[in-house]
Amino acid sequence: MTDNPFTIETGTAGITDVPGFEAAGAACGIRGPLDGRLDLALIYSPHACNAAGVFTQNDVKAAPVRLNQEQLKTNKVFHGIVVNSGNANACTGPQGMTDAREMATLAAEPFGLPPESMLVCSTGIIGIFLPMDRVAKGIEETSAKLSSSSEDGEKAALAIHTSDTISKTVTARFQWKGDTVTLAAMAKGAGMIQPNMATMLAFIATDAQVDRTLLRKLLVEAVRESFNRITVDGDMSTNDTVLLLANGASEVKISNKNPELIELIQNALSALCLQLALMIVGDGEKISKVVEICIDGAHSHRKAEKVARAVANSLLVKTSWAGNDPNWGRIMDAAGYAGAGLEEEKIDLSYGEFMDRNKKPVAVLENGIPLPTNKNGWLEQVSRPRFQINLHLNQGKGRCRLFSTDITDKYVNFNKTD
Repeated sequence: MTDNPFTIETGTAGITDVPGFEAAGAACGIRGPLDGRLDLALIYSPHACNAAGVFTQNDVKAAPVRLNQEQLKTNKVFHGIVVNSGNANACTGPQGMTDAREMATLAAEPFGLPPESMLVCSTGIIGIFLPMDRVAKGIEETSAKLSSSSEDGEKAALAIHTSDTISKTVTARFQWKGDTVTLAAMAKGAGMIQPNMATMLAFIATDAQVDRTLLRKLLVEAVRESFNRITVDGDMSTNDTVLLLANGASEVKISNKNPELIELIQNALSALCLQLALMIVGDGEKISKVVEICIDGAHSHRKAEKVARAVANSLLVKTSWAGNDPNWGRIMDAAGYAGAGLEEEKIDLSYGEFMDRNKKPVAVLENGIPLPTNKNGWLEQVSRPRFQINLHLNQGKGRCRLFSTDITDKYVNFNKTD
């Protein structure tokens, strides 16, 4: 393990904290001419970037997702990302691909770059064609006022919101032989969250120099334990995207020749992604609780994840959380139907402190036997806005940690229509 620490801060300017990156946001009326909300963002680096991406596993993929996957396979040099909110450009057929390509062309033109150097993202309502005249106006405006200022970084972060109530930005830094390496990111996401991935977008930038193969490896590992470990409503979006751009401006070269430096940037990137993921799940649509579900002792990591997702997405479990009801029987039921081959008489269940396993949890079951004398402790834990569920299966070494939320009547009312 490296002794080099990294610092991490939330609520930052986001992308523009990284040397060599500029950003801007504009209100171009994608939701409607009178809406007035920022709805288009542009991220740009004059330095050529290597890029990596991770995308939704939904078979129905939005046009921008398919375009980005194509460009990451065929292109080696990238300079930025253009993204709109208010319209997902999903389920829009050939016209959707045409519009996504046009967005890339419009974003690249002011800099004399080829269209394939710009990545494209969209988020919002599914099944409606983009108002390309308004999108074009927004791209023209943002390309003219790009800057590295905190204000423009914050505007870009706001411009990607849909039902978000808070901005989600994080910055991490570490020192290497007298040089500073910076990673910064902005994200959106509040509903349709069941990553592998979720209706979330996350854009990460770094001034480290990292080749494409290693960059993707770093990103996949960071996403695995962050964005792919949160769920709000169990729905997987058509548009989920995480993009990572590395412009090399710091001149700190990260390669397989230096495992210590790889470990350092991996730890910083993973911590940054986890902070963003927690912001996303904490901003879930109309939720009142965030719950950390820790599964230990499964036959395998895969089976531990199956149990975690069954508990996390059970409507009966989620509604009990909303009612401050420990109702651990529902947790056991969900764990059992996950199909992981559990043995009831071996299971230990407890409630604990959110993201803190050092404090002794309140036991619910030991070897499958309930401990009703601890009921007041269960009630106290579940009444908190954040708490932890520990389920030890005592069958093997498989583990999974996943973050979930309750489901409230306000969530139902909010999502009855578009």
